[in-house]
Amino acid sequence: MQHFKSLSSYLEYLNFPKSEHPLLSVLPITPELMKSFKESSPPITTDCYIITLKTVLKGNINYGRTKYDFTNGAMAFVSPRQILQWDKYTEIEQKGFFITFHEDFIRSTVLSKNIKNYGFFSYTTNEALHLSPKEEQLVQAVFDTIEAEYHNNQDQFSKDIILSLLDTLLTFSDRFYNRQFINRQEVSNILLDKFKAQLRLFYSESKITGVPNIENIANKLSVSQRYLSDTLKKETGKSAKEHINLFIIEKAKDKLIGTSETVSQIAYDLGFEYPQHFSKMFKKQTGKSPKEYRVNLN
Repeated sequence: MQHFKSLSSYLEYLNFPKSEHPLLSVLPITPELMKSFKESSPPITTDCYIITLKTVLKGNINYGRTKYDFTNGAMAFVSPRQILQWDKYTEIEQKGFFITFHEDFIRSTVLSKNIKNYGFFSYTTNEALHLSPKEEQLVQAVFDTIEAEYHNNQDQFSKDIILSLLDTLLTFSDRFYNRQFINRQEVSNILLDKFKAQLRLFYSESKITGVPNIENIANKLSVSQRYLSDTLKKETGKSAKEHINLFIIEKAKDKLIGTSETVSQIAYDLGFEYPQHFSKMFKKQTGKSPKEYRVNLN
């Protein structure tokens, strides 16, 4: 898989214009830009963060193995070393922007710490941010300010201003994602049901190897780990990991009450390699050891 360590090599690969800053590129989407844009690409990775807003674009764009059809007002966020891939698409009139910056551009800055809090950089493209018309106007206005500063004569304030504007753009994006989770409650409920079904299916297998894994479940549901956990957190107040732990505890309680199996055997049945790890988790969740729980109910 090809990896681009520099911003310049990545832009050259895309057939995009050279950037005015060695670590930052700010490009509005124009018909001329998209005519030169590389039509398709096998999986690649970069050392860059990418923020895009694309509107009125038909075609399939892949991030990893996930396909997504962009429609009006869709934002996507890519973090360094995230797999990026796209297929040839048929373009029509479109607008939006590409902001690409190397991870060194924000190194040792406040944004380098803040950006870790924006979970959507771990989402796949089918989990894109869909903007309302007013939200799109606001995001475009922030971009226009970033673009104006980008083309301004560089001085001692330039980088700090752009970093502040990038943080503002990401803060608004975070806000809009939260709105999207609320507005798509039906989708969230379906995802929660599918998640629970995967847990039940895991323990219905004849041979259990390990405890349920968030990554495996997310892959089977065709979502990213972070999106799965964020969706469940918004819907139920508990992350995917917490849901898995609670499911395991309920299975353990059924076995402690309904069977005469030893604690060690129950631990093995639930996929734990070491019984003491099971006992530690059980006590953390219930306040009692498995033996204490069994004795108190018998």
